[in-house]
Amino acid sequence: MKDRNLSPQRMFIRLAEEHIPRFRFAGTSAEDFRKWKEAALPLVRATLGSLPDRVPLDPELQVEWVHDGLLKQRWIIEVSRHISTVLQINYPDEGSRGGSRKERLPAILCWHGHFFGGKETVMGNDSSPRLAQIASAHNSAYGHTMAKAGFVTFGLDWFGYGDRNDSDKPNWRSAPECKDWCDVYYLHATMLGMTPLGMYIAHGMAATDFVCSLPGVDAGRVGVMGLSAGGTLALWSALCDARIKAAELICYSDLWAAFGFRDINYCGMEIAPGLFALVDVPDLQGLLAPLPLLNDIGVHDTCYKADTAMACFRQVERIYRAAGASERLELDLFDGEHAWGANKSVEFFNRYLGTGGQRGGQPSR
Repeated sequence: MKDRNLSPQRMFIRLAEEHIPRFRFAGTSAEDFRKWKEAALPLVRATLGSLPDRVPLDPELQVEWVHDGLLKQRWIIEVSRHISTVLQINYPDEGSRGGSRKERLPAILCWHGHFFGGKETVMGNDSSPRLAQIASAHNSAYGHTMAKAGFVTFGLDWFGYGDRNDSDKPNWRSAPECKDWCDVYYLHATMLGMTPLGMYIAHGMAATDFVCSLPGVDAGRVGVMGLSAGGTLALWSALCDARIKAAELICYSDLWAAFGFRDINYCGMEIAPGLFALVDVPDLQGLLAPLPLLNDIGVHDTCYKADTAMACFRQVERIYRAAGASERLELDLFDGEHAWGANKSVEFFNRYLGTGGQRGGQPSR
């Protein structure tokens, strides 16, 4: 009997398994890498669509407080037409805010993942049992922890989370039945020739503009890190913003045929039209070379399974090797679930950004 298939999902899985992206890296030399990156990167960036127009930031300080020895601030700024964001900044201490130290401090943009509260747990808010539980389960307070280690950290929400949650006050809208806000925003944005991913990257760059203007921050030493979908945003931030000098991708290593098509573990905020036609996740990460890159992979991660996560990392290793940047690629393979490994982060960012009087290495892009 002829094998027939009436499952569209099965069809897409098979198509993805057979698919070879146009720019899958197959080179071995530095010249191979140079030509590949020169050809691929502009087309990859173009999948984001039109980026939103930049607008004056018009910053307003909402509140300032001390928590666990850190000075914390919430600002509201304009990030593109018709939309603002609340930006939280964590300083190691009060002296670092006003630039009274002899040395300005490096800063790290900290993207959140698909977790209740958005930036809240990342920046150290454990004021409710639910937030505390999320922070504990995913070790997600890296914006707080890295500030304790001497970095200025900052975080903002992408659409649908935290202060930009359409289902929470002051908005109180409900997503249409059988719809997820991430996918609704994707439909809206692509109708306008844009993508939510491109919007979030532009908003992160606007936030970076503001933080880099502060007297206690060294604009020449900026890093980025993020967990899960926050790893997606950390990756794209580093691809699009030349100010980023080092990146940590936490539990965002995998293959689209596996976590996307097979496991349906992605949504409209993580993708761009035609992206998989061009590259897979390892190629995206490899396009960062020679930028210093730390990858956290959980052995027991149930979102990005360790087998395909490691297959991704091995491909990234080959790209960095060809680029002559093997020493700038690091792995934190930890015995845990979908969480921040936190075993190498402080040492990694100290090496490439430095803290206090230490100045990290400045890799060329």
